Amino acid sequence: MTVTQSSRLRTSDVARLGASGLVARPTRAVLSALGIAIGIAAMIAVVGISTSSQAELNTQLDSLGTNLLQASQGQDIFGEDVDLPLTTLGSAERVGGVEAAATAGLLADTGVYRSSRIPAGNTNGLAVMTASRGLLEVVGGSVARGTWFTDGTAEYPTVVLGSQAARLLGVTEPGRHVLIGGTTHLVVGILDPVPLAAEIDTAALVGEGAGARLTGQPVHPTAVYLRVDEERVEEVRSLIAPTVQPRSPGDVEVTRPSDALAAKQAADQAFTGLLVGLGSVALLVGGIGVANTMVISVLERRREIGLRRALGATRGHIRSQFLAEALLLSLLGGVAGVVLGLGVTAAFATSKGWPVSVPAGVLAAGLGATIVIGAIAGLWPAVRAARTPPTEALQS
Repeated sequence: MTVTQSSRLRTSDVARLGASGLVARPTRAVLSALGIAIGIAAMIAVVGISTSSQAELNTQLDSLGTNLLQASQGQDIFGEDVDLPLTTLGSAERVGGVEAAATAGLLADTGVYRSSRIPAGNTNGLAVMTASRGLLEVVGGSVARGTWFTDGTAEYPTVVLGSQAARLLGVTEPGRHVLIGGTTHLVVGILDPVPLAAEIDTAALVGEGAGARLTGQPVHPTAVYLRVDEERVEEVRSLIAPTVQPRSPGDVEVTRPSDALAAKQAADQAFTGLLVGLGSVALLVGGIGVANTMVISVLERRREIGLRRALGATRGHIRSQFLAEALLLSLLGGVAGVVLGLGVTAAFATSKGWPVSVPAGVLAAGLGATIVIGAIAGLWPAVRAARTPPTEALQS
């Protein structure tokens, strides 16, 4: 009695046969893999840049703190701005949970100019504001050059410029002079950008005493900034308006500046979703390219298929060979795409000074997607090759 043993093809043989098909046609293989690589690279780069931006935001918020509240003047039913009381700072400091507070007051109809030769009204959108002594510390700002106000300098015609204000005025260092309300002021400091109080970036800040002399009367605060206990942010938020403006708390707007940064990040995330969708389209196009390559490969290699079938190869062997070729082709593009995507992310994040952050799950999903695409793209050509009759293939 004779036992017929079925022919078997080892995994290493399948991989070798699949690789030989790609090596025999390197240009076509590279071009097909490139389509996959572009799609994977686009998806990884977009997600990586987005997560790196999120990591930078988290680092920034950790350093700046999310416990800053800002209460500013609102408008009455007639649309007129409502001044905050002169007692705003003292009232705010007495609220339970407030750790520090500071105020800023806008000097209406007062501009800052580089010199007297600048036409009146040509202010470049710069504002003049009074600042209490603790303002810089409360908003988490820092001085780039020069110094902040002291008890002495705050009473005299001195000014500290926000980062954008200094740039627009052409002031690069302290010791220069600018014109405010017809009075020459000495620039004693230039600030770094203040992420949680962007209005300060475009302002020329003077001391409260100097501001009162410019206007002839005390300047009402237009905003009060408060650092509060992290555990009591919402509680303090609800108490600030009725405390500083008890007669009309509805005329006070209370915001949390860190929420604005988070909202911006959320908008960026929505845009990221759109770009990931475009990357998916590119990946689909790459998959179609792989399928096209495999179909053409089957048509060109009909004699090879027929000869292998005549020598004893089963349909399963032929199917495995072409499926392995498609998988290797897609995997080659996937690996190249992952490397390219990581490179783009690292280069962009480094240029912005962000930490490089790419979720491991994204990399795994990218490689997984290439395997799935390779399987789908190669399945029909592999089945078609396996169904080719040996006699017909040898005659073609």
